[in-house]
Amino acid sequence: MQKILLLSSGRFLINNTKVFEKPFKDMKMAYVITASKGVENLDYIERERKFFKDQNFNYQEVDLDGKSSDELRDLLKNFEIVYVTGGNTFYLLKSIRQSGFDKIIRELISQGLVYMGASAGSYVMCPSIEMATWEHQNKYNHCGVDDLTGLNSVPFLITAHFKPEYKELIQEKIKNTKYPVKILTDEQAILIQDDKVELIGSGSEIIL
Repeated sequence: MQKILLLSSGRFLINNTKVFEKPFKDMKMAYVITASKGVENLDYIERERKFFKDQNFNYQEVDLDGKSSDELRDLLKNFEIVYVTGGNTFYLLKSIRQSGFDKIIRELISQGLVYMGASAGSYVMCPSIEMATWEHQNKYNHCGVDDLTGLNSVPFLITAHFKPEYKELIQEKIKNTKYPVKILTDEQAILIQDDKVELIGSGSEIIL
C-alpha cells in the first residue's frame, strides 16, 4: 500500500504523534535535511532536532548531496519512513534529480516505505513546484532550476503555511494553474493511502 503524508510544517508532528500503525517515534526514520542547505535561518531544523531527541525518535539524518542512486537505495531500504523536511524547494529538487532520489523513492514507496514531507518536502511530490514561485513563497534562490516538474506522486499542488492574508493571492494563482490546489495551515497535512486522499490535523479544509 502506498503511504504518503504531506505536511505544511514539521510542527504538525507535535500534536499528531501517530498516523500510521505505529507512533512516529517508534518508526525507524531517515530525516532528509537537504532542503535546509538552501536557506540561512535554520531555527526550524534545530526545533525539529530537539523535538526528535526529546521524544526519543529513532532517526538518522540523511543528505542527498554527494550520494548515488545505489547508495541511497542501500541506505533508505533500512528505514520504515523517510521524512524530507522543508527549506529551499529549488535546491531540494536539484539534489533529488542529481542523486537519483526521485527514482529510488518511487521504488521504495511501492515496496511499503512511508514518505513524509514538510513544505518543500511536500512540494516536490506534486506535478510541479510552481507554487514555490508564488509571491508569498518565492523567497529562496532558484539554484538554476528552470524545469519546475516535480515527482508527480500526487495529482495536485499543495500550498503550505496558509494565512488569511494570502487568500487573494492564492485565489488568483489557482485560476492560472492547470492543477487542483490543496491549501494547508501548519496544523494540517494530507494523507494519501493508495487512491484515498484525506485531510488530517486541526481545522476544516480551506477552499478558495
